Amino acid sequence: MPVELNHTIVHSRDKHAAAEFVAGLLGLEVKAPFGPFIPVATDNGVTLDYATSDSAEIAVQHYAFLVSEKEFDEIFGRIQAAGVTYYPSPMLDRPGEINHHDGGRGAYFRDLDGHVLEIITRPYGSAAR
Repeated sequence: MPVELNHTIVHSRDKHAAAEFVAGLLGLEVKAPFGPFIPVATDNGVTLDYATSDSAEIAVQHYAFLVSEKEFDEIFGRIQAAGVTYYPSPMLDRPGEINHHDGGRGAYFRDLDGHVLEIITRPYGSAAR
C-alpha cells in the first residue's frame, strides 16, 4: 500500500462554525461527526477533522488545495462574495491580489481561526516539468 495522507486535525474555537466556513468556501461537504471531530472531506479522500480547542492560542497551520481552473473561479467567487481578504503569497502581503505561479493561479486566505488556506491550479514546480 502506498503512503497517503488520510486526515489531519484542525484545531478551532468552534469546530462546527470552522468546518462550515471552509466547506462552504471550497464547495465541500461537512460529514457526520466522528467522535470529537467534524470532518470535511476533500475529493481525494483526505479529511480535515475539525476539533474545538480550549487552548488560549491556536497554532496557525497552512492547508493548500489543488483545484481545477473552473473550481478556482467558483471558490474565488465565494471568497469575494463573503468579503474574505485574499493574498498572492503566504506572507499575506498585497491584499486583493492573486499569484500566477507555474502558469496557474493561486490565492491565500485565512479561516475563522487564522489558519492560512491556499487554492492553486498548478502544483508548485510543475512549469519546470
